[in-house]
Amino acid sequence: MVRRMLAIAVVAPWVLWALARTLGLDTTHPFVALMSYTPYVALTSPLPLVAALLLRRRLTALVAGVAALALALAVAPRGVAGAEPEARGPRLTVMTANVYEGRGDARALMALVRRYHVDVLSLQELTPAELARLGAAGADRELPRRVAEPRHGASGTGLLARVPLAPAASVAAGPHAQPSARLTVPGAPPVVLTAVHPAPPLSRAREDAWARSLDALPGAEAAQLRILAGDFNATLDHRALRGVLGRGYADSADRAGAGLHATWPALPRRSLPITIDHVLVDRRVRVESVHVAAIPGSDHRALIVSLRLPTDLAATQ
Repeated sequence: MVRRMLAIAVVAPWVLWALARTLGLDTTHPFVALMSYTPYVALTSPLPLVAALLLRRRLTALVAGVAALALALAVAPRGVAGAEPEARGPRLTVMTANVYEGRGDARALMALVRRYHVDVLSLQELTPAELARLGAAGADRELPRRVAEPRHGASGTGLLARVPLAPAASVAAGPHAQPSARLTVPGAPPVVLTAVHPAPPLSRAREDAWARSLDALPGAEAAQLRILAGDFNATLDHRALRGVLGRGYADSADRAGAGLHATWPALPRRSLPITIDHVLVDRRVRVESVHVAAIPGSDHRALIVSLRLPTDLAATQ
């Protein structure tokens, strides 16, 4: 009896976590924030299996093994490149960066823009002063088109581009600006890109706002391409983000086999690194490469994604 109870006590946390992840039960505080750390739970999931075997509790070991398998199936595919559509149109490079209330080094940011020949830059926590520094560092020349809502603090957001763009309907849910823009890319159908930044789900009240912001994001459309790029404050283990993906998107890093590359925190913090910055693309878009790069002064790493757009949406339906 003692061995049975001990085995159950050891195995239970991983089993409950696997159930919550599989069934999408991360809907209440503090489980929404905790779900971000599922890759680490998956990594340690063989431990309770071994413990149950050492305690000679076969049934408990079987349950632990099923939980470990469920967690592995949820996490491991992110490290393996997936199938890509036959998109043969122009290339579009998208970069997203949270600049930590304007503290991100503007020169380093622009160096990344030049290194990867970024066409569109999505910026979160963009302040007026940071936008001015970016302009002085070369953004006025490299990325002269913009749809931006810079604000003091963490709620400013903006899109800077070297390709023509025009304002589109913004996503108003939540305290942070989430502007959208229609991009003109020669040789490709219309592209609408939204800069995403829901408030982090760090309290019960903020969880509700976070969920509403993600739920308000537009779904993919047959007549045009959509891209969502920004700091989602969510990982692929969150039910809310998987709900967004279910509306016609693919996570670019996940599809490229780079879905476990952490983007936060970049600065020293008492937190395990997690992946909360994403570029979600219409499933008809091909992902060619994904890079993650540090930005001095920011607590996020930049995510740079090279995409290949289709030339004809009718042919990819």
